[in-house]
Amino acid sequence: QGIGKETAITLARDGAKVVCLDIPHNLKALEVLVDDINGHALAIDLLSGNAITEVTKKLSLLVGAIDIVVHNAGITRDKTLAKMPRHLWDQVLTLNFERVVRLNQAFLEQNIFNDHARIICISSISGIAGNFGQSNYACSKAGIAAYVEAFADSTALKKNNGLTINAIAPGYIETQMTKNIPFLTRELGRRMNALSQGGLPIDIAETVSFFANPGSHCLNGNVLRVCGLSLLGK
Repeated sequence: QGIGKETAITLARDGAKVVCLDIPHNLKALEVLVDDINGHALAIDLLSGNAITEVTKKLSLLVGAIDIVVHNAGITRDKTLAKMPRHLWDQVLTLNFERVVRLNQAFLEQNIFNDHARIICISSISGIAGNFGQSNYACSKAGIAAYVEAFADSTALKKNNGLTINAIAPGYIETQMTKNIPFLTRELGRRMNALSQGGLPIDIAETVSFFANPGSHCLNGNVLRVCGLSLLGK
């Protein structure tokens, strides 16, 4: 959906054979998408206990090795910290952050990455500046930004020929997920940048394409803001 769908379409346009992952509940829409772009569908809930093993095994069977990984899966469970139950905190931190780290570790251990592969993570302006009622989401996305910077200089990455990792920090993007944000917060997100409007999923998809392009092989450890010069985090 949203950014993920637009990214899949854009990478397929650029010549990639795209494996699209979504929760089983969205399988019908996922199959329509992969038919359109001649890709593969993986219907797996990343919050399930065996998700890492299942993703790694099915990727090996479908494509053998991978050139590009886009860690785009994410959820929000917004509440002020004082009112946030533990399970909402854990869900967001697990899916948005912990699963990214564990999937990358599994891919490295199973030698799934081709030479000069690219890992592209989706962080957020919320992870840079914070956001009211989103302490769990902001924490997860700040973790992604810090993880990318640290992993880019790690021995594990340097052992893989040409492997790079970068992150994108979107500002307010017009998606189904952001439609669930309260009206006033949405309007502030749209107007608190130099363009006075929200971004579109294609803005993030084209940035993913930029990092995935063979000509971007010298880019590593970056957290690129795609936010219309948002005032947040300045």
